[in-house]
Amino acid sequence: MKLLIKNAFIINADTSIEADILCENGLITKIENNLPAEGIDETIDASGCYVFPGGIDPHVHMHLPSHAGYSADDFSSGSKAALLGGTTTLIDFVTPKKGQSLTDALVERKKEAANSLIDYSFHVSPIEWRETTEQEIKDCIKEGITSFKIYMAYKKAIGIENETISKVMKVVGESGGLVTAHCELGDEIEILRENFAKEGKLSPEFHPLSRPANLEAEAVKEFIEMGKEANCPVYVVHVSAKESLNYIYKAQQQKQEVFAETCPQYLFLDDSKYQGNFSQTAPFVMSPSLRKEADNKAIWEAITEETIQTIGTDHCPFSLQQKEFGKDDFRKIPNGAGGVEHRLSLLFTYGVLENRITLNQFVNSTSTQAAKIFGLYPQKGVIQIGSDADLVIWNPKKENTISVKTHHMNCDSDIYEGITTKGAAKYVITKGKFVVEKRKLVLENRGSFLRRKNTVNLFTN
Repeated sequence: MKLLIKNAFIINADTSIEADILCENGLITKIENNLPAEGIDETIDASGCYVFPGGIDPHVHMHLPSHAGYSADDFSSGSKAALLGGTTTLIDFVTPKKGQSLTDALVERKKEAANSLIDYSFHVSPIEWRETTEQEIKDCIKEGITSFKIYMAYKKAIGIENETISKVMKVVGESGGLVTAHCELGDEIEILRENFAKEGKLSPEFHPLSRPANLEAEAVKEFIEMGKEANCPVYVVHVSAKESLNYIYKAQQQKQEVFAETCPQYLFLDDSKYQGNFSQTAPFVMSPSLRKEADNKAIWEAITEETIQTIGTDHCPFSLQQKEFGKDDFRKIPNGAGGVEHRLSLLFTYGVLENRITLNQFVNSTSTQAAKIFGLYPQKGVIQIGSDADLVIWNPKKENTISVKTHHMNCDSDIYEGITTKGAAKYVITKGKFVVEKRKLVLENRGSFLRRKNTVNLFTN
């Protein structure tokens, strides 16, 4: 299959050029001006559009089990929403059950992801330390999993103590991997939640009050210190608080390998969303919770200054019926919201078009940095010869209003309802084939599990 993209305005993280792009057998094989159309199976004229490397969302939860049932999107529906928004690669999670090996959990999760329409990988989460855990981590690395996620919150379920975190970091660091973390001080949060419950304060407005910003920031500080002690690269997921940025920036200035991610909800939404009745507020129950406008502003500045490297979504929507499991107790509301479809359009509209970030920074934070940090570069995250032909032809003038009536995720609410955007994926190409054309899915490819590089090799490049 030969696909030729004519008159492409190619935007990479570090360059912007005009040229034609030839894709053959799923790869980019030529980037030149005036490439001939003879012998080409399909040709598209990209005049008036940008061409980006396919988006990479490094933080999603598809088909996530909860006390309210599985999250609303499985890998099929979630990857469809991702594609229509311009994302062509997902990194999800493997969370074992108590007593289950990491490798067995990985096998199970691969089966659940087999219906993904796009390529995918995983972060694996040790939720306990057993005699076999060290070898299981090493076995996962042999399988191409180079990142491991720990939870400092949720101590009653999947969270682990600092002593265990340090053990994980030691093994992962020595093995050339990376540890990512949900940073909130779980014990302190549980005390606050219990106190609110005793006082009968169980509506969603008390969710953010039970998870204040300082408990995120202090956890970030501890996590970074443990990473330094273990000589292990660390990555802070879904940064939401202004206070957290101080610790991240300081560590980066000291040349410690500390990376940070945020999500659109921490740029566009604030804790005023928790004022109202249950059906209005429950969709916004997520952890970390939404913060103040000052935090939104600080997060934007951190993206501009590249203190924050990546923008994921933490995509994990639940239906309103599922959210109602916590109608009488906010602690029982399944945490999470959707966003994988809206990430690029939101960041293009309110980042690029409002001069907060450049086009190159847009590509860097939505694709390239995730590929580099998680060992997928240059297979993913860049438009260059030899890279996968995962491409987004972006119409910068397409206007849209986000609505539950038109979005493609499998959920009956949308936290970005009513927000207007400008710019959308006109065509999306995966493995050198058109899969999205004019906001419609025209081909259902099957994605593949991505074996990733050893992280240490990445940092020495």
